[in-house]
Amino acid sequence: MLLTEFNSRSRDDAIGIVKPALDIPRWYEAIVDGRPYASVEALTEAAANAAAPLTAAELDAALAHHPRIGERAEGQSAEAALARNEQSGVDATAAEALAAGNRAYEAAFDRVFLVRAAGRSADDILALLQERLGNTPEQELAVVDQQLREIAALRLAGAIETEGARA
Repeated sequence: MLLTEFNSRSRDDAIGIVKPALDIPRWYEAIVDGRPYASVEALTEAAANAAAPLTAAELDAALAHHPRIGERAEGQSAEAALARNEQSGVDATAAEALAAGNRAYEAAFDRVFLVRAAGRSADDILALLQERLGNTPEQELAVVDQQLREIAALRLAGAIETEGARA
């Protein structure tokens, strides 16, 4: 969708476009109500900064839409399709190592490990997982908040393009 189209959509239509990127009402309402955006960069910057910081309850609600890293997202939702695409580079060997890391992370933090997978190799993700296991719960909440925002901004950038990008 072109940015000009997004800027001119009704509020409800625009929410439907933004919501799969991060299903937190306070966040997607801020994005939609911030229209019009002059560029996709301005939109993604708004996405990275909207509703900061997210509450622990908002983080938990958002994580409910994210599969474990290395596992194939099930279902037909827009969120599942985005997650499948973002994790498409994880092979069987890496998936086994990630499964073990996921178990350790969930034991430590009682939530699913979340990382922006796009643009990262399985080895990079495994290294980040091991590094983050050393975080305190408070430090990890801040990292999860940042990762959710990065994922949301990338998802929006993928859904909304500038007029010149179609040529």
